[in-house]
Amino acid sequence: MFAAVLVLVGGLLLGWSGRAGAAADPLISRGKAATASSTESSSYAAGKAFDGNTGTRWASTEGKDPQWLRVDLGTAATVSRVKLSWEDAYAKAYRLEVSADGVTWTAIAEEKAGNGGTDDWTGLSGKGRYVRMYGTARGTAYGYSLFEMEVYGAAGTTPTPTGTPTGTPTGTPTGGPGGAFTVVAAGDIAAQCTASDSSCAHPKTAALAQQIDPKFYLTMGDNQYDDARLADFRNYYDKTWGAFKSKTRPVPGNHETYDPAGSLAGYKSYFGSIAYPQGKSWYSFDEGNWHFVALDSNAFDQSAQIDWLKADLAANGKKCVAAYWHHPLYSSGGHGNNPVSRPVWRILYDAKADLVLGGHDHHYERFAPQDPDGRATADGIVEIVGGMGGAEPYPIEQIQPNSQKRISGDYGVLKLDFTDSGYGWSYVGTDGQIKDTSPKYSCH
Repeated sequence: MFAAVLVLVGGLLLGWSGRAGAAADPLISRGKAATASSTESSSYAAGKAFDGNTGTRWASTEGKDPQWLRVDLGTAATVSRVKLSWEDAYAKAYRLEVSADGVTWTAIAEEKAGNGGTDDWTGLSGKGRYVRMYGTARGTAYGYSLFEMEVYGAAGTTPTPTGTPTGTPTGTPTGGPGGAFTVVAAGDIAAQCTASDSSCAHPKTAALAQQIDPKFYLTMGDNQYDDARLADFRNYYDKTWGAFKSKTRPVPGNHETYDPAGSLAGYKSYFGSIAYPQGKSWYSFDEGNWHFVALDSNAFDQSAQIDWLKADLAANGKKCVAAYWHHPLYSSGGHGNNPVSRPVWRILYDAKADLVLGGHDHHYERFAPQDPDGRATADGIVEIVGGMGGAEPYPIEQIQPNSQKRISGDYGVLKLDFTDSGYGWSYVGTDGQIKDTSPKYSCH
């Protein structure tokens, strides 16, 4: 039995009475949704540690630190006890952490000299919807493996909004006003590398994106490098961001046009009706009080798309409008401004659109509200460049007017928080740290 440990977090002393004996609170983690930083194979999925069967287990990739296992309790809860039943591949050092949103974590217990077996942490004091074991040092040459991770406590009564988009027959999100929801977005994602390469970034951004567990995901083009062939999608993108393909609403970038099989051939074959729900490489959908417009900036010179956009916006009945595509009108990165987007900006501006997301330049940048000619104005469109999903970063070269924040070199994703009347976002790095937080904006 291990010695009790006291952890000081944020000035709050968190204690526990030991790791033996039963706690009065009920088991609240059995059968709940679980995710992990990695799995050794499909036979050792994260959910195996929460199925109540001591003959099954979760196992991480071998030989790598850190690794984590997380359970979504489905609602806010007070956590009083966590019991870990280790397989031979145990953690020598780890933390137990809780989180309200799956992004910001607070430690409630820490082990620095583990030796496997059963760790029964009682007398804990933590509050959150998510609980995770965050392993920092393996006790063996293998990975981390748990037969069971049991969380005990008192669950709340009001679930935090989450889940999968409500689908139409084509799988497109829809719905009327219905409160807040979260979206994860990034562009310029899957380089031709895998998790076995320590410098490969898209497995890390995918793990972060999945950890946030949004309503759905947006990609802003250049999903797969270099020529976006179907085989490359299957070998790289599918092994990381493909884990949540059914909840992804993509648009193509210029690299999707380089496919020797034909422009967008691999992109269309891989995503299918997800990317072509209305039969074209541009489409729209609703969620809550928001209307989302997904555009193909490779085809902004095609009247068919422009005519469709005008008609789509004219028919929109939602208060708030967001659009996303690959080539940003404004950027301080190597590619710079892309005037091909200006006519589309004018259409969106006239329709009182609120937000535009882009990629192409491999950095993060946010702009103050501005009009299509680059003049700052309170009724302008807010633009975010979010090309930090995994491709090699580009430096900042020429800072554009109205650019408020620029970060190059840190991979991560946009965590966008939408309400019925406004929005804001954070840029979250693959280390789990928030690198930038936006102002809160109201819809026009």
